[in-house]
Amino acid sequence: MIYLDNAATTYPKPEKVYDSIMDCMKNYCANPGRAGHKLAMRAAREIYDARENIAKLFNIDNPMNVIFTNNATDSLNLAIKGVVKSGDHIITTSMEHNSVIRPIKSLENHGVENTIVQCDKEGFLNIEDLKKAIKSNTKLIVTTHASNVVGTLIDIKAVGEVAKEHNLLYLVDASQTAGVYDINVSDINVDMIAAPGHKCLLGPQGTGILYIREGLNVNILKEGGTGSKSEDLFQPDLVPDKYEAGTHNTPGIVGLNEGVKFVLEKGIDNIRIHEEKLCEYMLNKLEEVPNIIVYGIKDSKKRAAVIAINIGNMDSGEITFLLDSQYQIATRSGIHCSPLAHQTLGTLEQGVVRFSLGYFNTESDIDEAIRALIEIANNN
Repeated sequence: MIYLDNAATTYPKPEKVYDSIMDCMKNYCANPGRAGHKLAMRAAREIYDARENIAKLFNIDNPMNVIFTNNATDSLNLAIKGVVKSGDHIITTSMEHNSVIRPIKSLENHGVENTIVQCDKEGFLNIEDLKKAIKSNTKLIVTTHASNVVGTLIDIKAVGEVAKEHNLLYLVDASQTAGVYDINVSDINVDMIAAPGHKCLLGPQGTGILYIREGLNVNILKEGGTGSKSEDLFQPDLVPDKYEAGTHNTPGIVGLNEGVKFVLEKGIDNIRIHEEKLCEYMLNKLEEVPNIIVYGIKDSKKRAAVIAINIGNMDSGEITFLLDSQYQIATRSGIHCSPLAHQTLGTLEQGVVRFSLGYFNTESDIDEAIRALIEIANNN
């Protein structure tokens, strides 16, 4: 199988990710922070080590500002719903995933307004349009860092400057970029960053992170056991405990830690350059496919390694089915949980076939995909 669906979840993972999860399950998978015996203490140390490495990756001063969640969706819901109240206004963009749009739209029932800034047909955000959307009651700006449909990169540093100038909170959805693009919290004005563990951070599913800036109070969405201040009937105000009620996904976090260590060892720049080269290679090779339609900008330095295509008017689902069943190539077709992005691109009805490249892909993988697309196009 040639796996080209890394925007959904990366596969394969580094071998140490698999090994560390099994080691945890078999040898020390006790409940972290809930007891003083050796196994529980080992589990707690491993979780803290993961916080430290994630903090290193984002240049976060205090590892306790790294919150563990179940996925990016959990992180985004906590971040969005935890900082606004009735009467507030949120700004977002037309290139967002439903994990951003749906929480924001749900808040309309609670008196929270929103403005969705229209991006251009390649997915780029005009900063002037963002500025025009600011109102007297605007509280929060939320943007993706890279589109999960076409990979278009948002200039998060420029957006952060706008947020800073107007004293607004800024949340970045780094689902497609954390682990590939340098996100340095000391260089950009960002208050919160949400990311899944199972994509570019190379960890297992069921893991996610939320960075919350030092001093920012985000209201909690759930209460429960934390292992700290257990005599208190109210949720403790300690960070990260206040946000992490319930037992941690210790094996998942241990695996995530190994994924993050792999990224740190290989180097963000090296990973990004590898993916940029693959993206450029595929964009060029796609020109060989009859009736091909490629969406988004052709410059691989202005997009993540996510490429959306169609072949004429052919159903995108049929192309993905043929790639899988006849050529053993894994892709994803349809709307990709991003209907507004497809409205922006003009592909809401047809959808697209998405090829998302990862660190473990090669040019030969792309060659096979191009060969298959040419055959499909010629037989259509």
